[in-house]
Amino acid sequence: MARPPSRSSTAGELPSRARAGRVILTLEDVAHAAGVHYSTVSRALDPAKAARVNASTRAHVESVARRLGYQRDMVASGLRRGRTQTIAVIVADLGNPFMAPVLRSMANRLEESGLMSLISETQDDSARLHRILNHVISRRVDAIITTAARLGDGSTLLEISRQGIPLVLAVRNVPSTRLPACTDDDVAGGRLAAQHLLSLGHQRVAQLRGPADVSSFVDRAWGFSEAITAGSAREFEVGAGSPTLEEGIRLMNRLLDTARPLPSAIFAHNDLMALGALAVMRERGISCPEQISVIGYNDSPQVDRVQPALTTVRQPAEEIGRMAAEMTVALLESPRHPPPSRSLRPTLVVRESTAVPLH
Repeated sequence: MARPPSRSSTAGELPSRARAGRVILTLEDVAHAAGVHYSTVSRALDPAKAARVNASTRAHVESVARRLGYQRDMVASGLRRGRTQTIAVIVADLGNPFMAPVLRSMANRLEESGLMSLISETQDDSARLHRILNHVISRRVDAIITTAARLGDGSTLLEISRQGIPLVLAVRNVPSTRLPACTDDDVAGGRLAAQHLLSLGHQRVAQLRGPADVSSFVDRAWGFSEAITAGSAREFEVGAGSPTLEEGIRLMNRLLDTARPLPSAIFAHNDLMALGALAVMRERGISCPEQISVIGYNDSPQVDRVQPALTTVRQPAEEIGRMAAEMTVALLESPRHPPPSRSLRPTLVVRESTAVPLH
């Protein structure tokens, strides 16, 4: 029987270790292949200690590590330092196009600080949020950012925060928790939508409201209704269980079946619901904006390409993502001094779906 190769064989020969079919390369393997001591390799491949190694030796070790395909065990390295360099990012709905620029900007900013984002989706379900929070904590993430919180999730979020885990809210706030949050000024956004419709002469308007236990939709409704009342206009209102295209379709059908006289303009609490409203209007032969104007919220990707191009209130999505990430980094660096919450100003984007009413 052939004798297995020993560790004292020629430098460059590499014993392989398979774990569940996967070859695991260690620092000892790199040291053996490079012909140097284990501690030299450990320092050369550690960004925090690499300067202690002679430049030519460091270059040689790095070259051998690349050739072998060695990758640092970030989990083991992180645990030794008390960090895993991972941030859990929990969102409500990955199917919502608005989230793409938020997540991209967030991930880019975290990466600049050597942090990787792990993204999970709650499907806008509070019970699922609770399960995901427990799961990511068990994976020892360094911090959590969530855009999925509802107002009733406050006790769950505070329980996590009391465990000493940095937690930042983005897009949606839960004011009762006083956790650091980066959001859009939704009250101002609701006012912008109302003022635009009033300026066009609309006196019968309707809201397709988002869920009543989500801060952003509560604030949009408040800002819109306040401005509409001040403008002496008449308002109808129907509420969604979730801020989706399907709910936009359901609410628009309900509105058209029950509101008399029909409103001349619709404010949908997000672009997905606005697109649902437009779909129903096409099916029923109602022209937009000639018969009913429609305004959405978020300025999601591609809403300028639908017919008619959607007037909407723009949330600064990329800025929200970037600032939420910056707040998280700041919280990691100074856990006892949480950064202040930020509320960013929205802007109105006027396109083709709103116009002066014909009657």
